[in-house]
Amino acid sequence: MSVIVRDDGFHPDDWHGVSLDLAPDTCLSTIEDRLAGIGMVIVEFPAFSDGRGFTIARRLRALGYVGRLRARGHVLADQYAMARRSGFDEVEISDDLAARQDAAQWRFRADWQAHDYQSRLRA
Repeated sequence: MSVIVRDDGFHPDDWHGVSLDLAPDTCLSTIEDRLAGIGMVIVEFPAFSDGRGFTIARRLRALGYVGRLRARGHVLADQYAMARRSGFDEVEISDDLAARQDAAQWRFRADWQAHDYQSRLRA
């Protein structure tokens, strides 16, 4: 099983539509023409130290993708703000990780818009 993390905490997976799974080394030019018909794109994170998924999310949003964007795999609570800032709507984690990093740790990082260095520089 898995847990879906959103800004307000943990949720069960409620997606029932068509999704497209992407590896972190996917060349987006090969799928760009298929994005319009896809309701959700899931980007795999094979390791917490592999940040290529953040770049894919940013590029998908720059290409105009407006559907649901999910990070799946080894994403830590400390990386949640970065995931949201790069364009992800939610993160899918294992039950084991959810037991080690409870919902309170993820919600603590949910105020991702106010706590970035650019906001502090503008103040």
